[in-house]
Amino acid sequence: MRFAHEGLDAYRLSLEVARWIGNAAFPRGVADLKDQGHRAARSVVLNIAEGRSRNGRARSNHYSIARGSAAETCSVLDLVDLPQGAEQQDKLRRVNQMLRNMGG
Repeated sequence: MRFAHEGLDAYRLSLEVARWIGNAAFPRGVADLKDQGHRAARSVVLNIAEGRSRNGRARSNHYSIARGSAAETCSVLDLVDLPQGAEQQDKLRRVNQMLRNMGG
């Protein structure tokens, strides 16, 4: 038996981004951005998981926080030019729209 969040496309896409950003080779001098991006990307994943286990306003609140963290992650990728960064941003935009459609 799986948790409900494991079947969500938004969860799977955000997990891909979080794993990617955690393994990405950021240039020297921007360790702070790698840390910020990784924390924000993990926040997307974790808030989707927790939100899916809640109901009503609590669910919506977690999805809203996940959307904010997705925007933050996307902004980190605006600041650092990484190979495949644009692809990851597209995934984050898709996650954002999915969460909006889910009431977040």
